[in-house]
Amino acid sequence: MEWKVGSSQELVSDLAELWIEVIGLFAGLIGVIAWVPQIREVWFTEKHEGISLPTFGLIATALSAWLVYGVLVRSLSIIVANLAALGCISLIILGVVRLRGYD
Repeated sequence: MEWKVGSSQELVSDLAELWIEVIGLFAGLIGVIAWVPQIREVWFTEKHEGISLPTFGLIATALSAWLVYGVLVRSLSIIVANLAALGCISLIILGVVRLRGYD
């Protein structure tokens, strides 16, 4: 069996791509953590005043577009971050709809 060793340039390129994805995952994690207080406010303290459903709908649309982009460019960090953020936004929207009694 012959072992083929890639060039050091390929290794550097692979490591750079890995670090780019790690940074993207970290940024996505921070973005998701930022929504936790709002989720807690809506679901546990049942406060929803000041939350604009059209704004959150627009945010969900933007996150969906980023998700599609992430799939197209095959970026795991973009896909994971936007799926998680969409989950957070969906929880907030559902909580507000529940509290306001929309059908």
